[in-house]
Amino acid sequence: MSFFAVLFALMIEQLRPLPRDNWVHDGLISWVGWTGRHFDAGRERHAWVVWFVSVVTPAAAAALVHVWLAWHSGLAALAFGVLVLYLTLGFRQFSHYFTDIRKALDAGDEDSARRQLAQWCHLDASELPRSEFLRHVIEHSLLAAHRHVFGVFFWFVVVSALGLGPAGAVLYRMAEFASRYWTFKSKALGEPANDTLMRLSQRLFAIIDHLPARLTAFGFAVVGNFEEAVNGWRRDAGLWLHANEGVILAAAAGAVGVRLGGEAAPGVTPDRSKTFESGAAPGAASAAGSTPGTDPQTGHLDSVVGLVWRSVVLWMLLLALLTLANLIG
Repeated sequence: MSFFAVLFALMIEQLRPLPRDNWVHDGLISWVGWTGRHFDAGRERHAWVVWFVSVVTPAAAAALVHVWLAWHSGLAALAFGVLVLYLTLGFRQFSHYFTDIRKALDAGDEDSARRQLAQWCHLDASELPRSEFLRHVIEHSLLAAHRHVFGVFFWFVVVSALGLGPAGAVLYRMAEFASRYWTFKSKALGEPANDTLMRLSQRLFAIIDHLPARLTAFGFAVVGNFEEAVNGWRRDAGLWLHANEGVILAAAAGAVGVRLGGEAAPGVTPDRSKTFESGAAPGAASAAGSTPGTDPQTGHLDSVVGLVWRSVVLWMLLLALLTLANLIG
């Protein structure tokens, strides 16, 4: 059933995507804000309580609903899984920024494209050199594709195999959102926040994202330049402060043959702070701290889109084969 749930969710999302400002996002903000106000008293144990209530409770609720529906009707359980995936997985949850940037560049309106990137990444893109501007677009797009598509996909498949339906998709989406919410709240808005909660949410999301990030990188390697992607993964992943991001971006850079990374990078991590560590890590590709490859060009945006879609097809085919084998067995 996992294959059909993902397939139907992706098809519906392409036909009727959620709007940019949607009730789901507003609901997440309200939920995480409510848990923080009612359970966070500033101590370490309170940070754990807030995280579990914010992240684990919705996932557990999704699991209970799925089990109850599956007991009464397999089709109802499938429909519930499709609904949850529609709300948690999909390209359209982030691709409107990428699409608007591409359209602006195709129309020759680079200022509009830079404004779109600034709104998306929360950084000042007005003074970035063109190659650096395109690099940010590519990096942020790759990480957004992972967090909105591949990460949700992998956790959904794993937890669904345990009979808990879409609980894994909810767990991943809530953990990712919490890691962004608590950091953005404390650093960007300047409001009081529990620093322990901020660090805990980032650390737990990094653990949850550890395996999906490497599977995403592996998929990029398979559908791209495999040798260069693997070499980049082994050699350049350490250029980024956050290991999961480094694995994905280094592998993608090798798969496409584009230069990513740079010592002036504001970064694209969930905490919206610098992801890049100035200078080159031991064994890195260059003293400038970036991967080898061609400087980012507009054409690389199409290459990235192709890389992501080929990877989606790869994982869907593998899931289809597993589903078929399960049905036959």
